[in-house]
Amino acid sequence: MPHAPSADAAEPVALFAEPTAVVKPGWTVNLSLATLAVFMAFMTPIQILLPLQLEHIDPQDKNAALSLVTGLGALVAVLANPIAGAWSDRTTSRFGRRRPWILGGALAGAAGLMVTASQHTVAGVAVGWCLAQAGLNAMLAGVTTPIADRVPLRQRAQVSGWTGLMQSVGLVVGALITTTLVTGVGSGYGTLAVLTVALALPFVLCHGEPALPRALRPAFDARAFARSFRVSPRQHPDFGWAWLTRFLINLGNALGTLYLFYFLADAVHYGDPGTGVLILTLIYTLCAAVTAVPVGALSDRVGRRKGFVVLCSVVMTAAALLLALVHTWPSALAAAAVLGAGYGIYLAVDQALVTQVLPQAADRAKDLGVINIANSGPQVLAPALASPIIAHLGGYTGLYVAAALAILAGGFLVRRIRGVA
Repeated sequence: MPHAPSADAAEPVALFAEPTAVVKPGWTVNLSLATLAVFMAFMTPIQILLPLQLEHIDPQDKNAALSLVTGLGALVAVLANPIAGAWSDRTTSRFGRRRPWILGGALAGAAGLMVTASQHTVAGVAVGWCLAQAGLNAMLAGVTTPIADRVPLRQRAQVSGWTGLMQSVGLVVGALITTTLVTGVGSGYGTLAVLTVALALPFVLCHGEPALPRALRPAFDARAFARSFRVSPRQHPDFGWAWLTRFLINLGNALGTLYLFYFLADAVHYGDPGTGVLILTLIYTLCAAVTAVPVGALSDRVGRRKGFVVLCSVVMTAAALLLALVHTWPSALAAAAVLGAGYGIYLAVDQALVTQVLPQAADRAKDLGVINIANSGPQVLAPALASPIIAHLGGYTGLYVAAALAILAGGFLVRRIRGVA
């Protein structure tokens, strides 16, 4: 639609209105780069750097150490993301509400990664990773909200497909960097820190956004601020069901990916599990790319979201069951392809769906932060569930069966949402 006005021309008076101006490709590209920075900094340590670092520090209890560090980091994320989002909604900077948090979060996250790199105890790694999570989640609050702020419904799933794809692309790029381009855990963290800031800059510097007039910022009341983080599922049932759907699907995903490095080493007996993770992630990402943007565009065209979420849950469940039942390298390759195809659908459509159930336009970043607890919350719960499942409930078979059940339940609960087709 070439004659539609640019989103960068939005006026403050339309700050809380449903966006109608088509966003340009450059806007989507630069937001995707900033999103890539966040997830590269999130996922690469969890999948590669932290397991290597903790295996060196405490080889006998590496599973418990990884669970502790990632669980504490995810707990920080649960708190930091909605709080940063709420302050983003109230930010009256002349540079807008989101860009200061993107840049500030990138700088703080990079500093946390450097602190993590310098640690030689499990406790020190935990502290550094928690600092990194706090900064990166402030950045995440900034990069997730522009889709709700600026992208019209007829573009939303397609744009969400591009930004959502950055989750897996971030891990691929991070894995390539930390396994082939640099040597050592410390240099891996340092490179991620630099790239986190560098990739945030194009969006921060090139795309203006309307500032929040001070007259529209509500007076601060500590009790009301604290209460605002509870979004009643009775008053906003669609929001509640969307949150639960995302929580369960991400719980299944977290159960399936948290111990992938150790799964390849201990169950599949793959000779180089770090390289194995990279290969599986490349396949996963390629298949996600094949489905994310085209299915997002199809969802925008037909105006439907829920059926695609159900479809992706069925596909992802099949992949988890394959991992549960067959512990071989070829089956892991097949599962990565199937899981990636399903998750690509999920990344595009679920994010678009969530933006359509937000209770109030003035609180978009805060409410998306609450929704994002359904991303980080499973990272807290998954280690607590995974370790005893592996030890007492069937090992890796039990772990992937549990992942399959969580994903399937989440996909079918999306049908309880009434306000979105």
